[in-house]
This record gives sequence, structure tokens and C-alpha cells, in this order.
Amino acid sequence: MILLVTDFGLSGPYTGQMKAVLASHAPAVPVIDLFADAPAFQPRLSAYLLGAYRGAVPEGGVLLGVVDPGVGTDRLPLCVRADGRWYVGPDNGLFELVVRRADSVEAWTIDWRPGVMSASFHGRDLFAPVAARLALGEPPPGTPVPVERIRRPDWPDDLDRIVYVDVYGNALTGLRAAVLGDGVELEAGGRRIARARTFGDVPVGEAIWYENGNGLAEIAVNQGRADGVLGLKVGDEVGVFGTRK
Repeated sequence: MILLVTDFGLSGPYTGQMKAVLASHAPAVPVIDLFADAPAFQPRLSAYLLGAYRGAVPEGGVLLGVVDPGVGTDRLPLCVRADGRWYVGPDNGLFELVVRRADSVEAWTIDWRPGVMSASFHGRDLFAPVAARLALGEPPPGTPVPVERIRRPDWPDDLDRIVYVDVYGNALTGLRAAVLGDGVELEAGGRRIARARTFGDVPVGEAIWYENGNGLAEIAVNQGRADGVLGLKVGDEVGVFGTRK
């Protein structure tokens, strides 16, 4: 299985072109869109999504991640193997939280190049063929590098920001709910928000934060849109009031 995480969106040709390459190289391998709307041009914010959603990648599977504002520059292309799962994409911190939370990690630069490669579309021309090869059981086409070389040790374990807004207007933070005590309140949009277990625990129209299905602290409004009610957008800071575990 190959899972895609990009900031391309589903309109326009970009995601479709990547999928066409994957299908031509590995036609029997399922391709799943995990996020087509990762934070645009924001590999750091996207890294906290990947850290939480890494469980969607089955053992032996491949996550192809392309949030790559530095495409065509001297940033390296990477293959990373973390806990038996492959991650393919740019060396810009996108896989930092995956690497940080894994028990075993190896990394390679991608040395292979196609005969023709666009300066601005490495997702299609470079990363997709490599992801397909890995999904078929081929070795990484590159040179091993020390894992420390690709790390971002100055990034926090949990990020006090909005990292994603979903189709319902719920705002996912870069904070794991497990590190926040039950009495912790979050502040967003100028409002203090208490923790609840689920939406129906509060009246319609009331804001809560809760542990979402992938372990992140998420801000929502019961039967409403947190982004609209609270004026939230990706990248906004989130205040934390109370004791962290």
C-alpha cells in the first residue's frame, strides 16, 4: 500500500499525475489519499500531522509525502524506514516527528534520477517512482546517511499551533492529548476552551477540545464550525492553561 500526503489538493492535475506514475510502476499496489490538503508550503506543521497519523501506514507500506516548498533547490530527497514502514519525500523536516517517535530508523538519500526531471515537480518525477519501487520490495536507490543528519532537534515534541482544519471546521493542534491533563484548557480565537470527551457532551454551539481519533488535541464546536465561530486558521497559536503530563 502507498499512502499520499501532499499539499496539492484534489483539483487540478498534480495528484492525478502522481497517481498515474504510481499506477504505471506498481499497478497492483493500492494508492490511498491520506491528506491531499496538508498545510500548504508548511512542512513543519505537516510533520506534526504525520507524527499522529503514522499509524495509518501498514507494516511494509509506503508513505509518499510531498510538502516541498524547496523543490528544485539543494534540499535532499530522502527515503526513511521507520518501524518497518517507508517514508519518501524531501529532507525538510516533514518526517521529523515520525522519526522521533519510532523505535528503529534508517535513512538514505535518493541518488537515482529519471532521464527527464522537472525542476518543480519532484513528486511526480522522482518521489513517485521511488515510492513504487519500495512498495514492490526493491531496495532504496540511494546512499545510507546517519539519521542525525536529517533531524530537527530544536523542534518541540508537541506544537502549540493549529496544524490542520478539517472539512467540518474542526481545528487539529500539534498537541497530543495524552500530554495534557484533564483540567487543561486551551485558548484559541481569544476564548478559553474546556476539555470534553465528545461533541454531544456539551450543548449545540458550544466549543470544546477533545482527543481526536488519532490522539491529537482538536478544537470543535458541537454541530458548528470551530474555524468560523472562533476565527481559527492553520498556523494560529494555541494557549495551554493547566498542567502538562
